[in-house]
Amino acid sequence: MTAVTAWPTPRSTDTRPRSATRVCVQATDPLVRAGLRSELTGKPGIELLDDLTAAEVVVAIAEPALHDMPTTHTSRLVLIADQPRMVELWAAVERGLAVLVPREEATGMRLLRAVADARRGRGDVPPEQLGSLLRGLSRLHAETLAPRDLSLNGLTCREADVLRLLADGLDTGRIAQQLSYSERTVKNTLHSLLTRLGLHNRTHAVAYAIRLGLI
Repeated sequence: MTAVTAWPTPRSTDTRPRSATRVCVQATDPLVRAGLRSELTGKPGIELLDDLTAAEVVVAIAEPALHDMPTTHTSRLVLIADQPRMVELWAAVERGLAVLVPREEATGMRLLRAVADARRGRGDVPPEQLGSLLRGLSRLHAETLAPRDLSLNGLTCREADVLRLLADGLDTGRIAQQLSYSERTVKNTLHSLLTRLGLHNRTHAVAYAIRLGLI
């Protein structure tokens, strides 16, 4: 019988705990930043970084620290603020707002919970700020999106209709009949959508829309 050699499993050089959340603290005042970092330093499950681009969760004080964060960044934001103005709330939303913590509640334990919630994709916004955001979304839809045939999900009404019927298994000819469009219009709608969202094909577009809950 041939002996089987058990090769040792290579060890990773990354010594960071696998469950650790990579956190970056943003504050323009160095003393405030140091204070926030001290609240998180040494806490289990937290790895503090200086590199904003490598962070999973960013803990930031309201303006002007928000302006140091790019709107294209993919991390989730824990914002510390008292009574943020609408412009600050919208800036936070553009930068991935997940949890809003009032300054007086920004203790070590509260920040740990906020970071954990943000990493898991859970939202936590005080009722008064949530009400302001919802009213702002309603105005955005009524005054800006609807006149351009756009919805809050980023799709036009026509795009959403076409994607829903594609998801039901219809081809472009039957979609055109269902919606009383020409087949060319349906094809142009799909082409425009694929190009705008950087999607590969119709199947990718349907999967994208379902995954994000757009249809």
